[in-house]
Amino acid sequence: METVQPTKPGILLYTEQTPNPESLKFVSNRMLYQGIADFKDKELAEAWSPLASSLYKEDFVQSVYISNNFVTITKKPGYDWQEIMISAKETLKKIIEQESVLIKEGFEAFRMQQEADSSEGNFDEKDAELVLRIKDMIQMYVKPAVEMDGGNIEFKSYRDGIVTVSMQGSCSGCPSSTVTLKAGIEGLLKRMVPEVQEVVAEAE
Repeated sequence: METVQPTKPGILLYTEQTPNPESLKFVSNRMLYQGIADFKDKELAEAWSPLASSLYKEDFVQSVYISNNFVTITKKPGYDWQEIMISAKETLKKIIEQESVLIKEGFEAFRMQQEADSSEGNFDEKDAELVLRIKDMIQMYVKPAVEMDGGNIEFKSYRDGIVTVSMQGSCSGCPSSTVTLKAGIEGLLKRMVPEVQEVVAEAE
């Protein structure tokens, strides 16, 4: 009797708007990468991600953010999503179907090392417990909300009541991110951690 091999389901992709008009979220029916991969330049993409590197071959691509089952593409100014969305979707679908490795092994360790290097001395030892509370608040309440919009926010530093965060994916360069930062994140942290006086975004 002939054995029928199970076949992988076909790649399905749909788009979701984000608060950033320059960014569009492409959601797949397949897990792409269990983690966070933010490629803000072509060189980093070429070093670590066949998926992001292939997308960068398109003239309109400014940056690529990959997490779980979605890819957020931020376009360069001057391009219209109405004109490039179908092309972007087809390119992305083709890459996912063809590439067995979308992000190279070792990227997470590389990302964690980069984070550790950039966060050296980013808070006083006496504030360690306070920083842990801030990170927990961001992890529990902020990240799930911004992920829905195709972005991410990472804690960078705490000094004299000021929390600095890094904006990624659709959050990076988003016109409404200042409102999100001040009305949403800053308001939440001030309520939950009274020592926090202000939340600012790291310079791009």
